[in-house]
Amino acid sequence: MKNIADLPDAHLRIFERPPVPAPDAIEDVYLIGICGTGMGSLAGLFQQAGYRVRGADAGVYPPMSTRLAELGIPVHHGYDAAHLDPAPDLVVVGNACTPQHVEATYAREHGLVQQSLPEALAHFFIRDRRSLVVAGTHGKTTTTSLLVHVLRTAGLDPGFLVGGIMRNGNDSYAVGSGPYFVVEGDEYDSAYFDKRPKFMHYRPTSAVVTSMEFDHADIYASWEDYRDAFRAFVALVPPHGLLALCNDDPEVTALADHTPARVRRYGLAPGADVTARDVRRTEAGQHFTLVVDATAAGELFLPLSGRHNLLNALAVCTLALDEGLSPDRIAAGMASFRGIKRRLEVRGEAAGVLVVDDFAHHPTAVRETIRAARERWPARRLVAVFEPRSNSSRRKVFEQGYTEAFDDADAVFFSTPPFRHNDRPEDFMDMDVLVAGLQRRGVPAGAFPNAGALLPPLLDQLQAGAARTGPTVVLIMSNGSFDNLHERLLTALADRETAPLKPSS
Repeated sequence: MKNIADLPDAHLRIFERPPVPAPDAIEDVYLIGICGTGMGSLAGLFQQAGYRVRGADAGVYPPMSTRLAELGIPVHHGYDAAHLDPAPDLVVVGNACTPQHVEATYAREHGLVQQSLPEALAHFFIRDRRSLVVAGTHGKTTTTSLLVHVLRTAGLDPGFLVGGIMRNGNDSYAVGSGPYFVVEGDEYDSAYFDKRPKFMHYRPTSAVVTSMEFDHADIYASWEDYRDAFRAFVALVPPHGLLALCNDDPEVTALADHTPARVRRYGLAPGADVTARDVRRTEAGQHFTLVVDATAAGELFLPLSGRHNLLNALAVCTLALDEGLSPDRIAAGMASFRGIKRRLEVRGEAAGVLVVDDFAHHPTAVRETIRAARERWPARRLVAVFEPRSNSSRRKVFEQGYTEAFDDADAVFFSTPPFRHNDRPEDFMDMDVLVAGLQRRGVPAGAFPNAGALLPPLLDQLQAGAARTGPTVVLIMSNGSFDNLHERLLTALADRETAPLKPSS
């Protein structure tokens, strides 16, 4: 990706598309890749707004597949051009589609109306509403969800789309009736016919940038390339809007030089306009004093663990205060937030082992998630299980970062996804090198070809650990289904409880 400023011209001429009619001229919407977190939420938005919705996906797994089934949205398992006959009024093309994708090819060659996810979201749902966009390498989903919840509890009924399922309401989207639309601003590209970052489409009135660290090495050529995308994004925020920047990240604060917007800095580092003091951490979450412009503004409780989540909460405070919410109203909303599925989500406990699920798939996210688990369950042994599944997360550039990310774990198990047909092995991590690096740092580690091969040695490790140290947390991290490892592990542990194995020697 080069010359972000030129992208509207450079990347929209390659594949001509018919113009998109006004929203009220569309009735039938088809989504290619409907079970992705963003696409599934968009499907729900369209249905909630009264459109007929259907779609297809090759990777159909919970929680999104379950959610779509509950909504009664038809989903084809696998792709076929026949799914687009009769033709829908609109085809939303997921960004995993290549120009050769069978359904994308059919839509293009038959002149069907096509949009990317961010184009459709802006055209049908954001439109002229007050758009609040949360961007950043890490923390987008939690920050967006918490902001939505605070606005909801204040009675403002925002529209929103977030890349995870909120435990309050069990939803990830809403059309809403209020003036706001809140959206998670992803920096990944939009579609094969539009390589601009998604967040370039979202017309921000105000925005947050939580963090900046090189990511998505499959589409960004360099750190400079990645940084340019964020500079282009903050330039979209208008002078009357607010840009909330994390004061703990120098790269984020430097964005102040690239926006016409008003700027407020939040964080725990000195000099923040919005900060926290007197932080008291418990297993249930974090109590803190909200400080605004060096003055105590209120006492808040955040039911989430980890320093990163405290920063996310301060981001929400910064934006919500600017939108006119009082500290008391913010505190009331924050205290009732139940979190997001797949973010330190407890899936169950058996045989003294607590099984926890998380979406982390970047070295920094892995490190902070492990630290948050340590903070939440300090008396338990911590075993980390990680699947670097995505095309970006397993890149060679992150090998050293992962080597350092697991220092707070007592043991680590990796599952190694197979290479895709067009992958170059030299572009991706060497799992043997990664395992050896962890072992040199004193962290026992092993790599296995898949979840099935990983499960037996993991059970052996848990049995041996239980004999020595007692209760354990197994933290399973993946941005996919991980072959249902969570439930398979809980079932195996429950079987052990009914028929205990002999202690390991």
